[in-house]
Amino acid sequence: MGLFGKKKQKLRKEYDEHLLDTIDLAAAQWEHAKQTQRAVREEDSELIAQTMLEGAKYAFLYLEARRRKVHGHVQSSIIEH
Repeated sequence: MGLFGKKKQKLRKEYDEHLLDTIDLAAAQWEHAKQTQRAVREEDSELIAQTMLEGAKYAFLYLEARRRKVHGHVQSSIIEH
């Protein structure tokens, strides 16, 4: 493995870390959207759609991390079935 192999590994590690950070942010945004939805007395379709969008973003990123076999601080318990 030459110079390009090491650079590729370094880039993969950087992007994996970025993916994990993005997953953390998406999880926090989804949790905030769920709390907002619970706190609002009268739910509207836009609020529900926003919560669903945040959940979909998190699920997509989580599945991408699993596909790439990224290990870290991702918790599968956040996903609700």
